[in-house]
Amino acid sequence: MDRKSSLIGFIFIAIGLTFLFNNLHILNIHIRLFDIGYFLANFWPALFLILPGLILNSIYFSGKVRNIDVLVPGGLFLGLGLTCQISMYFNVWNIMWPGFILAPAIGLFELYLFGGRNKILLIPIFILSGTSLVFFYCFSPTFHILGFNFKSMIIPFILILAGIKILSKDAPAKSIL
Repeated sequence: MDRKSSLIGFIFIAIGLTFLFNNLHILNIHIRLFDIGYFLANFWPALFLILPGLILNSIYFSGKVRNIDVLVPGGLFLGLGLTCQISMYFNVWNIMWPGFILAPAIGLFELYLFGGRNKILLIPIFILSGTSLVFFYCFSPTFHILGFNFKSMIIPFILILAGIKILSKDAPAKSIL
C-alpha cells in the first residue's frame, strides 16, 4: 500500500469516527456540518453528483486511461451537481432549473474539446446551451442598478454585438499601405 492511499484511508476513518461519535453524543461538536443528517440533506449534490463527475474527469485527465467515453457523463454529473448544489445552497430552484438542460451540453462540450473536435457535436451543444440560456434569461429576476433595468438590455446588446460581428466579417480588408 502506498503512502497516498494509506493517508486517504486514515482520513476516511477519522471523518467516519467523528461522525459516529458525534451522532452517538460521545463527542458534542456543535458544528452542524458534523451532523450526518444535515450534511446529507444539504450537500447531497456534492457527494452524489459533483464527486462522481470529478472522478470520471480525473480518470481521463490523469493520463493513465485515455478513455474518451468518460467525459460526457463526467461533464453531465458536474453540470447537474453544480446546478443542484447552487439551488440547495441559495434555495433558487425556480431560477436554476435550466441548468438541467445545460448539463448535457457541458459533457458534450468536453467530448468536443478533448475528443478530436468533431464539428457535428456543436449542433446539440448550441441547441442545449441556447435553450438553457433563453430559459435562464426568462426566469431570472430583474436587476435594477442606478435606475436601469439591466435584464431588458441584454438581448439588444447581444443583437448589436452579433450585427457588428457579421458586418466586420463581411467588410473587405483595407490595406494600411
